[in-house]
Amino acid sequence: MPTNWSKWFEGGDTLFPWLTRRQRLVTVYVISLVVLILLYSVLYNYGMRTLEGHDHSLFRSLQTVVETMTTTGYGADAPWSSPLMNVFVVFMQLTGIGIGFATLRVLIIPLFERAPLDLSDRLTAKDDHVIVCEYRRDTGVLLDELERLDVGYVLIESDAEEAKRLSDDGYQVIHGDSEDGAELERAMIRDASSLVADAGDHNASVVLTALRHNDDLGVVAFTDAPDHEAALREVGADAVLSPDALIGRRLGQKTAAWADTPEATGDATVGDVRIREVLVRRNSPLAGVAIEDTVLAGRTGLSLVGAWIDGDLRLPADPSEVVTPNSVLIVAGTEAAIDDVQEFAAGLRPPRRHADVLVAGMGVGGRAAYDALPEKVTATTIDREEGRHVDVVGDVRDPETLELAGIEDASALVVTVGDDSTAMLAVAIARTLTDDIEILVRVDGTEKSPTAFDAGADYVLSTQRVSARLLAREIRGEDVLTPLEQLRIVRTAAGAFAGRTLAEASAETSAECVFVGVERDGALVTDGDATIADRDRLVVAGTDATIREFERQFT
Repeated sequence: MPTNWSKWFEGGDTLFPWLTRRQRLVTVYVISLVVLILLYSVLYNYGMRTLEGHDHSLFRSLQTVVETMTTTGYGADAPWSSPLMNVFVVFMQLTGIGIGFATLRVLIIPLFERAPLDLSDRLTAKDDHVIVCEYRRDTGVLLDELERLDVGYVLIESDAEEAKRLSDDGYQVIHGDSEDGAELERAMIRDASSLVADAGDHNASVVLTALRHNDDLGVVAFTDAPDHEAALREVGADAVLSPDALIGRRLGQKTAAWADTPEATGDATVGDVRIREVLVRRNSPLAGVAIEDTVLAGRTGLSLVGAWIDGDLRLPADPSEVVTPNSVLIVAGTEAAIDDVQEFAAGLRPPRRHADVLVAGMGVGGRAAYDALPEKVTATTIDREEGRHVDVVGDVRDPETLELAGIEDASALVVTVGDDSTAMLAVAIARTLTDDIEILVRVDGTEKSPTAFDAGADYVLSTQRVSARLLAREIRGEDVLTPLEQLRIVRTAAGAFAGRTLAEASAETSAECVFVGVERDGALVTDGDATIADRDRLVVAGTDATIREFERQFT
């Protein structure tokens, strides 16, 4: 096949971009065959009239051509007296034999093969897509997330059986070595916009090889060793992600929500207005209730800025969204109003107001959780082996280890051990020792989150789920683990909205920020039906980007 045709079938052309390479091949083959038969029919009809003196219909010519090419017969026209017509008929016969062999190879044989020889035949045309070079986690979770966000991708998988299984499931996957430039070319790297490397110690080689083929790529590298970040950036990675470290940091930040100081709670403040994250526990009255039906709706001195629901940040939150256990509500308002909601959200078990935290498992995640704790929090660490910052050496599955670490006096337990079964047992044992403690746990598999709740955990993050969402959002320029401090709260003159209600003013802006309320005579007014006065101060909350957009429009 000519080189340009080969490139076309591999996806280099924009014709039939919604079809896979094999589907394009079959489509072009069928179209070409139909055009050839029609051409032969017209030529045969013309020859019969001019050379043989038989004037019959084009449909009869079509029938004779098909019979001749399929070798099923020659119709009522044989024999032919003209040498030129005989040569033409012989040519059609030979063409029919060739087409028969081609049909077997292109259409018939692949139907009976268990899998195509080249999985790239199944790739649809790509442009501005992402190439994922290996993925050492739950690949299906990542690919589902990319497809949900409508992100085009090609995964290069080194395990042939795994590549075939994923391809059979409908994913855009090829088998090959990510360090091989030829495999990257099969993944259409010259048309790609981004590359993801999750190949362990081979990451640097993968990144260097990819950039030699397309130096405009945006490169994201996954690593389990945060100290490799500088080296990966040196070879060309634009972003380096360590899911365990990010999850550990997130868990460490969450433990601060039950300590007594603003520094520990992580409140962002402007004057008397605060933003805080409030965890919804399993037995909370807020769990299973739509946001618009909760005590947050219409509460004086309080506004809902956003919510973490099922691992996704809703900013602003949809009032019809149902609050699930493990949700984190981001609320803004006066300290007293937020404290009341936090107490209510605690359910049957009120949060403790002291800062003693246990961290079980001092791997990458445990160290990140430990480092994220505020200075005023007293942390006791547990690990099976001695090491830096390890206070208690022992098995977290042993009740005596937890008792020695002081679980009865702790306000929170962070579990970041490497094995999900160990984590489940540790949570269950901790819950039997005391019910008056917040348990935050990291699990690996996505299906383990419900199990962790059943065991007694209050807050669960799945490495597989977070990794997939983290990568997908990184590719789209968004954040999946946005810490509270990345939210901003500003106070500005409300004159531009004077005469309108808070709800009407909020609807006027295209920026995805939340109008917390207006400050009036020293009080915070959050009622959406309240009319804004010219001398009021408007309090607005959002991310850096949304606040900048708001300020561009109105200040």
